[in-house]
Amino acid sequence: MRQVILDTETTGLNPATGDRIIEIGCVEVIDRRLTDRTFHYYINPERDINAGAFAVHGLSREFLSDKPVFGTIVEQLIEFVDGAEIVIHNAAFDLGFLDNEFALLKRPPFRGLVSKIIDTLLDARQMFPGKRNSLDALCDRFNISNEHRTLHGALLDAQLLAEVYIAMTRGQEDLLIDLIDYTVGADVAGNSKALPANLKVLAASDDDHAQHEKILAEIAKASKKDPAWSPVITVS
Repeated sequence: MRQVILDTETTGLNPATGDRIIEIGCVEVIDRRLTDRTFHYYINPERDINAGAFAVHGLSREFLSDKPVFGTIVEQLIEFVDGAEIVIHNAAFDLGFLDNEFALLKRPPFRGLVSKIIDTLLDARQMFPGKRNSLDALCDRFNISNEHRTLHGALLDAQLLAEVYIAMTRGQEDLLIDLIDYTVGADVAGNSKALPANLKVLAASDDDHAQHEKILAEIAKASKKDPAWSPVITVS
């Protein structure tokens, strides 16, 4: 499975009032592993930078004045993302700007190029309701170092988001069940051995069962999904 983690920096907050993309960064993930392939450009917006936006990313109009315009790099961007799943934090923001840039070039919307769009902000809000779910907050939550992130940068943020996304979607490979030594109780040939006759078996009490059911109910309520351990009812 090929995924592209994408981030942009912009002149301001609203493409409808003329704000433009000034930096785009993408990293490639294949089968949940970062590859060495990246896509990164600073872009000349041919307009001023909003003071609030400059405070976030530190990119000035002077710095961007000799950089390519978006139309110059669009074909390379299309080639890089073509057919991939796109992962973005707060996807509505970046997609609004990307679709606007494509519209200015009289091209179909950017989102039509990709197979799927995953918004890690929406996913994080479901996983951690009521918590802060900014990229910095998620880095802290998953113990991902972002000490070098003094200002926002599209490529750096895409690289951090790739690590966050992999941590957010990590599955059974992290369960302790993987650490169980299945050779215990078996001989060298792998044949099962009989358990010792004096092995003491402790049965769960009624109170243990009640506590267990209470915890399962709390987990199910917090997840807002049907739990995997729900009994399967068959109709004969």
